[in-house]
Amino acid sequence: MPEANATAAGAVSATGTNRFKEAVCIEAGRIFDSCSDKDCLEDLQVYFTVQGQSVIDQSSLIKCKSAEVLDVYITVEPVPFNKGFYAVDVTFYFRISFSAYASPVSTPVNVRGLAIHSKKVILFGSEGNVKTFFSGERRVPCDPSNIGPLPTAAVKAVDPITLGCRVTESTPMYSEPLGPIQEEIAACFEGDYISSAEPGAKTVLVTLGLFTIVTLERSVQLMIPTYDYCVPEKDCLTSMNPEDPCEMFKRIKFPVNDFFPENLNDMSSAQGCEE
Repeated sequence: MPEANATAAGAVSATGTNRFKEAVCIEAGRIFDSCSDKDCLEDLQVYFTVQGQSVIDQSSLIKCKSAEVLDVYITVEPVPFNKGFYAVDVTFYFRISFSAYASPVSTPVNVRGLAIHSKKVILFGSEGNVKTFFSGERRVPCDPSNIGPLPTAAVKAVDPITLGCRVTESTPMYSEPLGPIQEEIAACFEGDYISSAEPGAKTVLVTLGLFTIVTLERSVQLMIPTYDYCVPEKDCLTSMNPEDPCEMFKRIKFPVNDFFPENLNDMSSAQGCEE
């Protein structure tokens, strides 16, 4: 075992010095492959409930306010004739918020719709022949869906940027029918969705900018150095002490940025703008 004076950056003992204690074996998810994407999703059709479509059809002006990622569905399948490679099919569900105006001077009505985008990436996930069983876990031994130990795919995404929005008449080109959607997705909207647009109805198309990271990982055993146990140094807060609002107010940081907005040079430097 290495001597106690071995050090590594970032590990600090209770005495304030970096001291290696022992090597331990842990089980963790090792990332075998990953990729990042910067996708421009052009002219995604937005689907509305019966009530929402009625508001859209009666509007003369529609503005896109924001977009958010509701959920992501992921499936992993082996790539034929390419050992260790897997196809990761990803389906994004976006909730798009609009302001609909019956006339240019009328009060806007807030409407939310659903947009869907699917993509596929190929990543290396290595091979694994060991099946892992955990106590308390129920399995179906003869289930045909148990095709073997697959790597685990993970998708990280930030809420997309709304780049554009336009309205067109319902045509076969711009009005694809909405297939079945999961109950948990439908529950995020009020009302029932329209399976297909009626003739003469308006179709809303949005363009989104999406940043994603996709990874493939497997559970492996790793030998790592340890320095000490992670002992919390922060005391638990049992309540916000409602009887003393001033004490609670003292905990809130002063909102400096609200009083002194960033100038253009600071924003360009922070965002890494390129010419």
